[in-house]
Amino acid sequence: MVKEKTFAQKVIQYNEHLSKLSMKLPDGFRVVNPFNGGQQELVKEIAIAFYQKFYNDHKKRRLILGSSPARRGTAVTGVPFEDAAHLQKETGILIDKFYINKSSSGFLYDVIERYGGCKKFYSDFYMNFVCPVGIVRTSAKGNDVNCNYYDSKKLQNALYSLIVSSIQAQIDFGIDTSVCYCIGSGENYSFLLKINKEYNFFQKIIPLEHPRFIMQYNSKHKDVFLEKYLNALCINSKDGKELVTKNDRKR
Repeated sequence: MVKEKTFAQKVIQYNEHLSKLSMKLPDGFRVVNPFNGGQQELVKEIAIAFYQKFYNDHKKRRLILGSSPARRGTAVTGVPFEDAAHLQKETGILIDKFYINKSSSGFLYDVIERYGGCKKFYSDFYMNFVCPVGIVRTSAKGNDVNCNYYDSKKLQNALYSLIVSSIQAQIDFGIDTSVCYCIGSGENYSFLLKINKEYNFFQKIIPLEHPRFIMQYNSKHKDVFLEKYLNALCINSKDGKELVTKNDRKR
């Protein structure tokens, strides 16, 4: 009898698949993929240690999806919404070569802490992205600028099949599809609603403001957003209500 893979093994296998990903984007855009970049061996080691620590079981989890990995975030570390310092603490692996933007991860660490800590949070949730790889565009000055899969219609079209197959692959890890949480209550949420209508991935999708939006423009109301996140995450997925207003959806 073949033993079923653990959640961690399925994630690690998925990341290995991403390491072999090769695709052509419209002119001016390129992929940033931590699993086949210059630090790929270190990234792989970090990701394996992290997922074996928190996901070495067969539990069903709810999915939290951001838009796409940030150039100075997950597109470097390989673990969604984790910064280098926290990953080093959790895995014991020396990480001294990464510069990471901490605004998003800092807010989410507060959410995780109030939820009950990493062990409890990661036993209930799995975080990743609608688009599994980072995207950058070349600016007029020739510099790489972070962008999202929805910033260009041509880019979105080029990534569409990857996005659909990626979401389905992650659902197959052992995801509770009664609810999905969408980080980014604007274009990311709109796009996820659109493809969900076509493919019926989830029974419902709950949008949440992006941590960067919260920390850069609404830091005075951080506790309000923390409470909103926690209320949403603690909803009984079978009979909970969507805690957003029409104004929230416009952000």
